[in-house]
Amino acid sequence: MKPTLLQLLRDGVIPEQLNQISSDEQRSVESLAEDILRGSTVVPAGNSGRYVRPTGIGRGLGTKVNANIGSSSESVSETAELEKLRAALHAGADAVMDLSTGGDVKALRRTLLAACDIPFGTVPIYEATVAAREKSGSMVTMDVDDLMSVVEHQASEGVDFMTIHAGLTRSALDELQAQGRLVDVVSRGGAFMIAWMLHHDRENPFYEHFDQLLEIMIRWDVTLSLGDGLRPGCLVDASDRAQFSELVTLGKLAKRAREAGIQTMIEGPGHVPLQDIEANVKMAKKLTSGAPFYVLGPLVTDVAPGYDHITAAIGGALAGAAGADFLCYVTAAEHLGLPGVEDVRQAVVVSRIAAHAADIAKGIPGAIEWDRQMALARKSLDWDGQINLAIDPDTARAIYDDRHSDSVDGCSMCGDLCAMKLVSDYLGVREGEITGC
Repeated sequence: MKPTLLQLLRDGVIPEQLNQISSDEQRSVESLAEDILRGSTVVPAGNSGRYVRPTGIGRGLGTKVNANIGSSSESVSETAELEKLRAALHAGADAVMDLSTGGDVKALRRTLLAACDIPFGTVPIYEATVAAREKSGSMVTMDVDDLMSVVEHQASEGVDFMTIHAGLTRSALDELQAQGRLVDVVSRGGAFMIAWMLHHDRENPFYEHFDQLLEIMIRWDVTLSLGDGLRPGCLVDASDRAQFSELVTLGKLAKRAREAGIQTMIEGPGHVPLQDIEANVKMAKKLTSGAPFYVLGPLVTDVAPGYDHITAAIGGALAGAAGADFLCYVTAAEHLGLPGVEDVRQAVVVSRIAAHAADIAKGIPGAIEWDRQMALARKSLDWDGQINLAIDPDTARAIYDDRHSDSVDGCSMCGDLCAMKLVSDYLGVREGEITGC
């Protein structure tokens, strides 16, 4: 059995991926290795042999963005999901997750894996649930072996990280039932697990058989992403006892996983008001010994259906600035329907904007310099330079080409009354003399 990346580092061996990440992130290999050993950084890349572009998620690194794609029982199209994947890649996503629950989910995952060169994640309980329903008509008929078999199969195919809802224990469920919630549970994986637990009157099988799960993860060097099945689904439910009860358990499980040689992330909320985001991030970091924190948004209001990519980006920027490491995008279609290709593209873009804003606040190397270069390009009316520096060059180019006039140096907003041009002309500042901003 091949050693995991974490085991290699413990033996004093530096995996090749770290050299690429060191170059991309302007971090020394030694400091990266220390953070991975400490558990504050992960490099998701299983050992199935599938090529994965080296990507680091965690302390001192750029805030990364994940894109969720996948079929549902209402929409099954391999072509459509491939188009979404390509849109996510083109827009600059750092990772992608396949959340398929409709059609031949195994075949679709193989197709997506073959077309993807960035870290690829899944939620194994989704496939296990689909298989149980197809076999017996009910998802609760799946057993521990069914769950572990799906985990093993997905890992062997090349999945790099998996969301596992192992922290949703009977005690956390008791807490949820005791306090009551406005919208109860919004996590699909969490809902599946609760239904199974209540039907069988048993403990969460992923929690009860956590060591068996770790054996599979070690065998294939899959990064464990401990899911928050009790994440709040509305602002009223944010930061309640059920949420933090699960988080305490996730911290304990993360420690066990790291000791076993498995890189581990922690997943976070959901819907959180602006004033509570920083406290949520800091609490998660404290309870999980600084593990990389992966947040869904968070959305800062519940009343913007059709614009939830924006509500999530607002929360994501604040969460990233407070220390979150990985932003899962939310599309405009959230709460309304399965996202389309353009929804995916826009969600990646706005999440990258949020991530970059967070990186500026964190002082990530290169983040401020990127903005400085854009300022220089604007000062010198270098339109090609501005477009090339844009997070979304395609949209920037389309708008500029549609509205630019060759009769003026400026844009159509100000025309020949361009502030940059007027001040430069009157101050005698010529193009090429700008040295700072």
